[in-house]
Amino acid sequence: MADEGVVLLDLWVSPFAMRVRIALGEKGIEYESREEDLSNKSPLLLNANPVHKMIPVLIHKGKPVCESLIIVQYIDEVWNDKTPLLPSDPYHKAQSRFWADFVDKKIYPIGRRVWTTTGEDQAAAKKELIECFKLLEAELGERTYFGGENIGLVDIALVPFYSWFYVFERFGNFSVGAECPKLVRWAESCMEKESVAKVLPDKYRVYDFIVELRKKLGVA
Repeated sequence: MADEGVVLLDLWVSPFAMRVRIALGEKGIEYESREEDLSNKSPLLLNANPVHKMIPVLIHKGKPVCESLIIVQYIDEVWNDKTPLLPSDPYHKAQSRFWADFVDKKIYPIGRRVWTTTGEDQAAAKKELIECFKLLEAELGERTYFGGENIGLVDIALVPFYSWFYVFERFGNFSVGAECPKLVRWAESCMEKESVAKVLPDKYRVYDFIVELRKKLGVA
């Protein structure tokens, strides 16, 4: 039974939907996941997110909340008696939001270019993606998690892409572990958390999905 009427309009392969599932898991919130077919979107999705018409959408007590990072922060505020996902200090909170926004605006769009382009465009995207990963490594420093002793907003924003690393590596012809070993160790630490391990899909399943998607997109 979903907690307080919590429904997630979901998609197994979406790193954005994974964020919401991890946040709900960290808070121990039961919810109903409704898998969407983005080629045939449900009336519920179209009504709940009429602007972008995309997942994830969290429906709580009949009210929709859209955009993954906004949803994660909403979850943190509503269930504020359990496992905080953002620091209480205003400066550290602002920094967390900055780096989560960096992940949103850099990792997915640049990573997508790695598997949707070829030649010089792909080489440039790979170089830029590695640079972004190195910036994130520098921000992580010697901490176990970006959130400190426990995972927080930045960890939740970034760790779903761990299941996509293999896609980036295969199509970009590089090794994330060789380029950014600290980032891989961080991801492995996150995977020790049940909230993360039960959400992230197998990397080969994600890769197979992308292979089929590339065919549909006509990528050579």
